Amino acid sequence: MPDYDYQSDTRPFSQVLEDIGVKDDPKLYLGELVNAFGERGFGALMLFFGLMNIAIGIIPGTTTILGAPLLLIGLQVMTRQDQLWLPKWALRRSIERAAYRSGVETVLPRVRRVERLSRPRLSLMTSEVSEVLIGMATVVLAFILVLPIWGGNLVPALIISTFGFGLMQRDGLVVLVGWAGVAGVCLFVWLAWELVSRAFMAVYRMTGLA
Repeated sequence: MPDYDYQSDTRPFSQVLEDIGVKDDPKLYLGELVNAFGERGFGALMLFFGLMNIAIGIIPGTTTILGAPLLLIGLQVMTRQDQLWLPKWALRRSIERAAYRSGVETVLPRVRRVERLSRPRLSLMTSEVSEVLIGMATVVLAFILVLPIWGGNLVPALIISTFGFGLMQRDGLVVLVGWAGVAGVCLFVWLAWELVSRAFMAVYRMTGLA
């Protein structure tokens, strides 16, 4: 498994994303990705894996490879770990670099636009307590992400990406947008549960009367 130095701590996130796709090796290993973004912290890894789930999550099997690490990342953010740990077997998992390049081409222009607008602000939203809460939300969203639900990866991955970008840039406004997304998901689930439960009760009463 190759070990490239992308100098991610001194270069824009969008540039590192692009450089990863330029390498000649047809396989892109999970260990390479962790090494590429490890110095920028958990936020960069959350953003990266979230973006890749959005961009190439439609390819069978990729949500497991790219979504499962988010479960571990969420747990380690929640428990305030300093460095990301992943098992060796996971680090040896890979995707096609060509698929990665295609996905990056889709999201890169948007990442660059947001990068230009972002700045450190609303420090309360990126405090230690906030990071614990973000870790808890990430675990739940990542669990949904790895489930075999057609199209079910988009919203959780988008929220995780938003949290990750906010943490990486220390931009509390972006984190607030992520929490708004969580509230929207909760509202949707509650409304769906209400509709299903009322429909079930209606059918039950009709069956009982019959």
